[in-house]
Amino acid sequence: MGRALVRAIAETDGAVLAGALEAPESELIGKDVGVLAGLPGSGINVSADLWSLSANADGILDFTVPAATIANVAIAAERGLVHVIGTTGLSASDMAVIRSVTSRTAVVQSGNMSLGVNLLAALVKRMAQALDESFDIEVLEMHHRAKVDAPSGTALMLGQAAADGRKVDLNQRAARGRDGLTGAREAGDIGFASLRGGTVSGDHSVIFAGPYERITLSHHAEDRMIFAHGALKAAKWAFGKAPGLYSMSDVLGLDV
Repeated sequence: MGRALVRAIAETDGAVLAGALEAPESELIGKDVGVLAGLPGSGINVSADLWSLSANADGILDFTVPAATIANVAIAAERGLVHVIGTTGLSASDMAVIRSVTSRTAVVQSGNMSLGVNLLAALVKRMAQALDESFDIEVLEMHHRAKVDAPSGTALMLGQAAADGRKVDLNQRAARGRDGLTGAREAGDIGFASLRGGTVSGDHSVIFAGPYERITLSHHAEDRMIFAHGALKAAKWAFGKAPGLYSMSDVLGLDV
């Protein structure tokens, strides 16, 4: 995603790369970020010091891991930078930390930055509103073999959209990790299944399985650039906005 973000910035009018961040132990530290992204040399080397490289920035595009994102949140708030968070696997306590800084800066957080997925979430919510509990809801996702969290942030976002449509608490109705003799499916549960393998950028389907019919809403990501361009759209939208916590639904004007 870092390389995709660098390429997206190079392709976007009005966007200028200020720096690139990696973990301190990364072998990429000190290397030219343009060359790493398959572009001409940029003169900007990968750094592990966000405080220094963000001195002349307007925002941070953050696709890291939860621990790094939480560290980045403090710096973004201190500098008053727009913080676009595409990191997945965030816990409830992580989100509490993120919310704690939104009185000082604009944060756009989403489990998925693509236009298509956010439109899908809007459709899932409408479908869940329209269909009663005789239609079981299952969220199926597949990602590349190196993804470390499951279900994906996008799957959880879609599950939340379904829960919002049904006006239920997802934490109380989510069915995850079925194995063995689980018993019959509970009416009203929202199920999740995760597949991992190959180089899949991201496939998500939400299945509404009713009596003698089944409706499937799907999205298939073919290139990570869709997430990079979505993150840039979010950053440009949030620049100059009042401090607060925003989502891609806000960026795209969707009522999810």
